[in-house]
Amino acid sequence: MSLNDLISPSDLAAALRDCQAPDSFNHKKFFQLTGMAKKSSSQVKDIFRFLDNDQSGFIEEDELKFFLQRFESGARVLTPTETKSLMAAADHDGDGKIGADEFVEMVHS
Repeated sequence: MSLNDLISPSDLAAALRDCQAPDSFNHKKFFQLTGMAKKSSSQVKDIFRFLDNDQSGFIEEDELKFFLQRFESGARVLTPTETKSLMAAADHDGDGKIGADEFVEMVHS
């Protein structure tokens, strides 16, 4: 399975175009534009596994700055402000990392 099986390439391209400028990333809008917000919890967890670069079961802050690049290698890195904002939106237990269930909750919020 690849990300293209879960997210339409044209939807992903539109979402990445929308946040090309530094500090323009809005996770809620990104999840809407990619169609992730409408995916089942199981599908969102599959996407999470692609984003968990080191396969630790969590997305840590150092991985999170490369969030857009996990979808498209030529995409930009998130700014420190965007990275912290995304972490704050998902890290509900305050452990400094995002688990699969936290990710699903953020995508569906």
